[in-house]
Amino acid sequence: MVAIKNSPITVNNYIAGKWVPASNNETYTRENPANTEEIVSISPKSTEEDANKAVEAAHEAFQTWSKISPINRGKYLYRFAELLESEKNEVAELLTKEQGKPLSESLGEVNKTISEVRFTAGEASRLSGDTLPSERENVSIRTVRVPKGVIAAISPWNFPLVTPLRKIAPALVSGNTVVFKPASITVAMGAKIVELFEKAGLPEGVLNLIIGSGRSVGNQIVNHPKVQGITFTGSTGVGSNIYEQASKRLIQVQLEMGGKNAAIIYDCPDIKNAIDQIVPAAFAATGQRCTSISRIIVNENDIDQVVAALKQKTDAYVIGDGLDKQTTLGPLVSQEQLETTQKYVQIGLEEGATLVTGGKASAQEKQGYFHEPTIFTDVKPDARIAKEEIFGPVLVVLTASSFNEALDICNDTEYGLAASCFTQNKSYQDLFVSQVQAGMLHVNNGTVSESHAPFGGLKHSAIGPYSIGSTAKDFFTDLKVVYDAN
Repeated sequence: MVAIKNSPITVNNYIAGKWVPASNNETYTRENPANTEEIVSISPKSTEEDANKAVEAAHEAFQTWSKISPINRGKYLYRFAELLESEKNEVAELLTKEQGKPLSESLGEVNKTISEVRFTAGEASRLSGDTLPSERENVSIRTVRVPKGVIAAISPWNFPLVTPLRKIAPALVSGNTVVFKPASITVAMGAKIVELFEKAGLPEGVLNLIIGSGRSVGNQIVNHPKVQGITFTGSTGVGSNIYEQASKRLIQVQLEMGGKNAAIIYDCPDIKNAIDQIVPAAFAATGQRCTSISRIIVNENDIDQVVAALKQKTDAYVIGDGLDKQTTLGPLVSQEQLETTQKYVQIGLEEGATLVTGGKASAQEKQGYFHEPTIFTDVKPDARIAKEEIFGPVLVVLTASSFNEALDICNDTEYGLAASCFTQNKSYQDLFVSQVQAGMLHVNNGTVSESHAPFGGLKHSAIGPYSIGSTAKDFFTDLKVVYDAN
């Protein structure tokens, strides 16, 4: 990666420990979503041939890397975390310029990445098996964990630092090697990750970066016979396609996909506190999070109070360039995301929903992909804006006449990633935990995940072992059962 101040970053592939151009001359330019006249990076549109080279390099490196002690593998992660911490301000600025989120959110992502990588480095000493009694005399039984081989890590653009590390770090510490394909619009951050591992001294071929489209590069690594596992974060449609392809080779996948997450407010004496937590959970990253709260389900008797608090909190957002310290809501990541958000606003109006605030591209639209944070009320449970993932700053409010009805509305979606419930009623809390069909449940708090806890979902939101925490090793290792006769 070559960077000159105020000039575009030139990004190349990283294969077998070397920065190399693609085998063709085609390139992709990425603009700053807050200032579309500024080019942030220039990167290659790699070919299937380039993808094959990355996989072959990873396969060759696996022969040595897999034999290194897990404790020693973990040391590379600790070094990476130290380097990232020493460059955190530079990395956060790059993240904001490329992805668009406010600098404070970018710094938060950097800090979260450091915490998660350090936890995962510690997992090197926790790759344990079990010792089991035998039905026979003079026989002992034990289980051991072994690395899979080459892992394909395919990551999205909304969290271009922490999400790749949720794949790369546990893969490496478990003894696997990695072919990493970042999203095409956040390749500079992908290259920065690799650059830091290079500085940490990671051996050649253990981590390889391949840049290109999902259609050519992505499909090639997914279907390559030497790739033994695929970890993907992105849309449910793409994830489903990867799952189908992987099933033909009988290899495991870890898919973290879409969400249409709800927050229930019911029998909650402090509605302002609930709204103070829900609104940031809805509009962080300009609503472009799989864990964003995009639906509120409220007791119909409290609707007026909830809407008034929502409007007040939402109207306080300051829209602008994420590098401006006053900005609290950055642009959407691309013209496509802006158009998608505008399309759903129009759908909401056509469905008869009431627009409370927002609803249009902001005054800075001519500079970048800005859209106002938007709230709809009078939304029916079967409305498209209540059921489909928008991935933009749109929050809808629905009413329920009973807590059981609120639970039904919450579950009435194909997704099952996260949900929140704000209530002081202990029976309601217990019902929420036992009945809501989501992988991560938050009682009286927003949808914030922590650096050591499993992260994943149910239904069409996820497949495979949860990432982060102790469950990550269930994907990145295979289990062997050993019978020893004394």
